[in-house]
Amino acid sequence: MKSIRTQTEDGLLALAREVLTIEADAIRAVADRLDATFAAAHALMLACRGRVVVAGIGKSGHIGRKLAATLASTGTPSFFMHPAEAAHGDLGMITADDVVLALSNSGESDELVSLLPAIKRKGTKIVAMTGNPQSTLGRAADVHLDARVAKEACPLNLAPTASTTAALALGDALAVCLLESRGFGRDDFALSHPGGSLGRKLLVHVRDVMHHGDALPVVAESASVKDALFEITRKGLGLTAVVDAAGQLTGVFTDGDLRRAMDRDVDLKTAAIGAVMTRNPKTIDADRLAVEAVQQMEALKVYVLLVLDQGRLAGAIRMHDLLQAGVV
Repeated sequence: MKSIRTQTEDGLLALAREVLTIEADAIRAVADRLDATFAAAHALMLACRGRVVVAGIGKSGHIGRKLAATLASTGTPSFFMHPAEAAHGDLGMITADDVVLALSNSGESDELVSLLPAIKRKGTKIVAMTGNPQSTLGRAADVHLDARVAKEACPLNLAPTASTTAALALGDALAVCLLESRGFGRDDFALSHPGGSLGRKLLVHVRDVMHHGDALPVVAESASVKDALFEITRKGLGLTAVVDAAGQLTGVFTDGDLRRAMDRDVDLKTAAIGAVMTRNPKTIDADRLAVEAVQQMEALKVYVLLVLDQGRLAGAIRMHDLLQAGVV
C-alpha cells in the first residue's frame, strides 16, 4: 500500500490553483475555437422534432447526464441514453425525429462507435462532441464540436478533468443558446421546476396565498374604533381594511394606528375609524408574484399588504403566509 504523501499548505494551494487555471484555460480555448459548426449543431437541435438523446460512457456519460438534464429543464426535450444499455434494446427509444448528442473525449469509445451504424440506419442526425475531429465518432457525425484540451488537470495527464470541464461548458453554451432561441422565459422555467424553491418563487402569485372573502378583515369608514378592533380580533391579521360606501379601499387600521391615536388622547369610544386610520395604504396587485410581495414588504418594512384586483380590495397577505408557502 502506498504511503500518503505529505504536502504543505502552500503546496496544496499551488496545486489547486494550477488545476483551476488549466481548466479555465481549457474553456477559454474552446470558446476561441467556436465557429460555424457550433451554429450548425444549434440549428439541428433547434429544428429537432423529437428529443435530443445524449449519450456517453464513463466520465463523458456523467457529463452527458447533466447536459440532458440542463437541456430538458431549459426548453429542449432531452434524455440520457446509456450506450451499453442501448446495445441491448434501449436503442429503440431513438427515432428519426431525434438528434443524438454523443460525447467521447477520444471519439473512439467502443460502446458509442458500435451504435453508429444502427443510428445512421434510423436516419437520426448525430452531433458529436469529442477531442479528436478525425476520430471514428468525429468523422461519422453530421456535426462535430471540437472540445479538445491541451492537457488534463491531473498531474499524470490521465484522469478526465479539463476535458470533462470543457465538454460540460460547451454543452451548457448549447443549452443556453437554445433557450434564447426558443424564447424560453421565467414562466416556462417555472413550469419545468414546479418542485422546490425555484418553482415556488416563480409560480406562486399573491392571489394564491392571500386572505380573502370572509377571512379578510374589512370595516366601513363610518365604523367605530371599537368595531374595528373587534374585526381585527376576529380575523387575526393584525389590521383591518377600511372601505367607503362604494366598497373602495380608503385606508387601513393597524395596532400602530391604535397606539398613535392613544398618544393623541383620541376618545376611542366615540371616534370613527376614518379619523384614526392610515389613508393611502400600501398595496400590491393580486397577479404579482408572491416573491415580489416579499421584496415590497422588506423595502417598506411592513409585514402585511392589502391586495387589489383590478383596483378593488381583494385580500391581504402577510409575511407569515409567504413563509408558510415557502416563498421566502
